[in-house]
Amino acid sequence: MASPFETVILKLGDLGFFQFLLPFLLTAAIFYGLLRKTRVFGEPQQNVVVNAIVALVAGFMVWAYPIIAGVDIQTQFSTFIFQSTLAMFAIIVGLLIAGMFFPEDISKKVGEIVKGGKGLGIIIVSALLIILGIVFSSGLGALLLPAGFTFGGGGIGFGALDQTTLLTAVTILAMGGAVLGIVWGGGSKK
Repeated sequence: MASPFETVILKLGDLGFFQFLLPFLLTAAIFYGLLRKTRVFGEPQQNVVVNAIVALVAGFMVWAYPIIAGVDIQTQFSTFIFQSTLAMFAIIVGLLIAGMFFPEDISKKVGEIVKGGKGLGIIIVSALLIILGIVFSSGLGALLLPAGFTFGGGGIGFGALDQTTLLTAVTILAMGGAVLGIVWGGGSKK
């Protein structure tokens, strides 16, 4: 027998809660925050209604496309959020474990390195690689690429390269980039 939580989640899924409402609310909140931060329409305290209306309309426009185009992204979006959460937990646990072995003032030293610009490039490249990995492993990459784009044989894609070969090449490039980043940003001037 199904648990009450499973029944509620399945009913909400049937109503389109996960396909439209939650992504719409998230998108509208992000647009609202960006409008308040950038102050496009003036001071945020004076233009709360304008920012809210623009954020709601933008959220509806973004999430109306999958429904109008007949594309179901519910599974890919849920997988993306889940894998992103796991990646964040892995990074947090890694930092906690590293914190047990490094001295107490390591955060100050890392902050100085990042402010100096040496480690910022490595952090940005690493974050982009993690994000790209999650996007393509969740299936959202297939939605972002043009129709007919394939990883192996036929289509507009990479022709004879299969997915394993492509992922191996990306991994080798990422490792090479990490080595270059360490060499470029890690050396002292002495």
